[in-house]
Amino acid sequence: MDKLVIHGGKPLSGEVETSGSKNAALALMAAALLPASGKTVIHRVPDLRDVHTLANLLRIIGARVDYEDHTLTISAANVSHFEAPYELVKKMRASIYVLGPLLGRFGRARVSLPGGCAFGPRPVDLHIEAMKQLGASIELDEGYIVAKAKRKRLVGTKIAFPLVSVGATGNALMAAVLAKGTTKITNAAIEPEITALARLLVKMGAKIDGIGTPTLEIEGVDELYAVREHNISDRIEAATLLAAAAITHGSITLTHVNANDMKAVLKKFESAGCHITIGADCISLQAPDVLRPTHVEAKPYPKFPTDMQAQWSALMTQAQGTSRITDHVYFERFKHIPELNRLGAEIELKKNRAIVRGVKTLRGAKVMSTDLRASASLILGGLAAKGKTEVLRVYHLDRGYEHIEQKLRKLGAHIRREQYDEFSTPSPPDEE
Repeated sequence: MDKLVIHGGKPLSGEVETSGSKNAALALMAAALLPASGKTVIHRVPDLRDVHTLANLLRIIGARVDYEDHTLTISAANVSHFEAPYELVKKMRASIYVLGPLLGRFGRARVSLPGGCAFGPRPVDLHIEAMKQLGASIELDEGYIVAKAKRKRLVGTKIAFPLVSVGATGNALMAAVLAKGTTKITNAAIEPEITALARLLVKMGAKIDGIGTPTLEIEGVDELYAVREHNISDRIEAATLLAAAAITHGSITLTHVNANDMKAVLKKFESAGCHITIGADCISLQAPDVLRPTHVEAKPYPKFPTDMQAQWSALMTQAQGTSRITDHVYFERFKHIPELNRLGAEIELKKNRAIVRGVKTLRGAKVMSTDLRASASLILGGLAAKGKTEVLRVYHLDRGYEHIEQKLRKLGAHIRREQYDEFSTPSPPDEE
């Protein structure tokens, strides 16, 4: 098993390119199931475990998938197997994205209930209810969602989500584009990844109004066509790298990044005392000598993202004063807190709020990753800490950050990847 070994205390500096978005890429890959012929080509796809997991899932259901030099080529002409098995779906929740396109195109699907990072329950009820409203019958059978369109083709309807859900919005959108009639989705997620998905679908021939707003109106079409598309930049990777510069009192520039997708995060960096400069497709950050404490509340886009909550907790350990970090999206996404405290942080958890009291010094230690973003927070802590930090179980990290140690080394970090024997290291149960 791999671990990252970090010798902290060195300010980061330099320039590095941002990868394509993991979350957007997964949605675009699922949408490639919708065209009945041709090859969908997606450029700028990051080399990640989650991408390869979904690619394998698409192959199992009959698609041809080729990946080379960050470009995916997907042909769904021969899809004939409509089951997404537990063995793959358990590895990441985004696998449920195949439910919508399989139902929309073929009128049936059998998809295992999903797995992924373990930080509290994230029910798939919203996905299921959306499919029901589009005219599908749903049964749960031995851990599988078994869905069939009652009339062989889904029918347009009104879907009002009681909660904002990125995954459910994407699934409903992919199911509705081939449904008969008009579908209106209200309280839809407006994350950049959903906008990227909607734009791809329109390029394929879908009719969608309201892109980028909480209300989407879809007029179903009979057929969609394979196209070429470029993936958007990964705003969470970009924000994590900016946090790495800030926590080490460094100065970096990110290229191939869209600052418009990161307004809430960039505003918080400025509140913490960082100087932000925005170019056409780049962002530069100059850290202050002393970080200011900054309160954040993680909420659906365009507010501060829950996927940056753990990293911000790490950053605020180096602020001069007390910060409050509240997560209104996932109440139990705080398993990084005890591990950051092992580095010398002073963080108290009260329900869904972390109270972070800035400390003068973090000190290196062995720490354990429990999920994707927790892994990133521990790397940030290690970059700021004196001495050696070992971040164990970085397979979580490999799900969503493309070769991050290489990018950090390019910026001057002392970080390397090593193998270790897990059984020689006390560890909690696997929560993947």
